[in-house]
Amino acid sequence: MRKAKGTRQRWWRWRRNSLRRHADIVEAWIVLAVWTVIVLGGTLVGLVTAHAADESFAQLRRERHSVPAVLVEGTAEAVPTAKGAASERVRAQVRWTAPDGSPRTGRTLVDSEHQAGSRVVIWLNNRGQLTAEPPTAGAAAFEAALFGTGAALTFGGLTYATGRLAQWRLDQGRCEQWGREWDQAGPQWGRKAT
Repeated sequence: MRKAKGTRQRWWRWRRNSLRRHADIVEAWIVLAVWTVIVLGGTLVGLVTAHAADESFAQLRRERHSVPAVLVEGTAEAVPTAKGAASERVRAQVRWTAPDGSPRTGRTLVDSEHQAGSRVVIWLNNRGQLTAEPPTAGAAAFEAALFGTGAALTFGGLTYATGRLAQWRLDQGRCEQWGREWDQAGPQWGRKAT
């Protein structure tokens, strides 16, 4: 059995038709503008966001540096900060030497299962304060790509929603126009043709 051919036609808004209203032309331009903005604007927003995120991560890698430290307390008994991490990290007291030679202590995240006196690597910012390890170049690129994709999808979704709102308003106007036209034509249907 053959499938019935659908009545849907591509580009119907752009074809000449005596029944085409001004609102149909406006809607066609809205659809074209929305999809153009989604494709071009979404790409641009995604690329700019990814680039900005990548620059931010590169800035973190430039500002932070690793320093050898010694654990002041053991980490075997400490409670992990996150469940299910590949290498569970715990907050522990560490001691290190500042660039000016003075001893410093503080609490930071280190790998678990270390004894007091073990050597660990900690991360400091440019002001000498304890901080988290910056993301590697690969992790930063992946996160930047995720941020860019998310920004592009969000921009596209907002643009699409705006276009649908404009189309809904056009539909409301068409319904009102049809109601007015029906009010004029409806009473004539009750007359008998002679």
